[in-house]
Amino acid sequence: MQKKPLGRWGALVVAVSLIATVLTSGSAANAATNASNAKATIAIAYDLGGRSQPGFNQLAYVGIKPLLAKNKNLKLIEAQASLSDTDDVRAERLRLMVKAGANPIIAVGFLYAAPLTKVAKEFPKVKFGIVDDGSITAPNVKGILFKEEEGSFLVGVAAGLKSKTGNVGFIGGVKIPLIQKFEAGFIAGAKAANPNIVVQSTYISNPPDFSGFNDPAKGKEAALGMFQNGADVIYSAAGGTGAGAHQAAFEQKKMSIGVDADEYKYASNAAWKSAIITSMLKRVDVGCAKFVTDVLSNKFKAGNETFGLKNNGVGYTTSGGMINDITAKIDAYAKKIAAGTIVVPTVPA
Repeated sequence: MQKKPLGRWGALVVAVSLIATVLTSGSAANAATNASNAKATIAIAYDLGGRSQPGFNQLAYVGIKPLLAKNKNLKLIEAQASLSDTDDVRAERLRLMVKAGANPIIAVGFLYAAPLTKVAKEFPKVKFGIVDDGSITAPNVKGILFKEEEGSFLVGVAAGLKSKTGNVGFIGGVKIPLIQKFEAGFIAGAKAANPNIVVQSTYISNPPDFSGFNDPAKGKEAALGMFQNGADVIYSAAGGTGAGAHQAAFEQKKMSIGVDADEYKYASNAAWKSAIITSMLKRVDVGCAKFVTDVLSNKFKAGNETFGLKNNGVGYTTSGGMINDITAKIDAYAKKIAAGTIVVPTVPA
């Protein structure tokens, strides 16, 4: 994503023990008013990269941090994934969290779907939330989903309006249906802004190889190829791989679009942030905070909950001021999408 199972599990026990942390700092939250006196240990099982990687994983923590600050009775346990993880390792990670007293538990990423299906049955009294998967049907599991295509439509509009060559690009980390939603929305938005625009698309890897989510070198290579083929704006939905695309855009004096969080503000992107004209926001923080708050307030309901433009689940950024001249047009599209007047496709045209 093999060592002997015993060695891997032993290492996992040590890893979870080392990173179990009680976090009690941060700003006050507006959410969880009814749960302000609840006592609980919350756990987050991160996807590849962990909390230290800005974006997708870090947003899960960002959503929980204010709840911890508001309620000193809450504790947080965290565990990080690795590229070599198997389903058995992920399942054991979740079990260790339960045994440490965690309830609720957030699993970040669809790779936890199969392990969580098994572990949820073993611990029916524990509430689990899983980001980016809606396949689990269990009385103690909540699927936290997003309309990535809607936010991607908005940055597609930005790309279409900002492009001077009439040629833009999309880089996906791994070719899976989830990432194809980003591509579908981006293409639709770019064509809404400019019906004659050319959209180049490529993916860094195919499953079961998920390295495409953290390979800046290949991201840069892919971006350079698109720029050579006429693109002047590239949108990357590829995790850490996108940093390479941003660097390429900066060096080629082109434009780049980030994903999940405001990539213009990433310290790791400081050297080339002037090329990042906007980022698509995927509010994992909103979804995770809602899940935990519902559990602590005894309002938990099993099933899936989807976050889109209508409920502040996705959006776009304006840091750097590079798209200030077109935000009115982008916002007009956002209102139509939220109202249902525009239905954004989830499969690339």
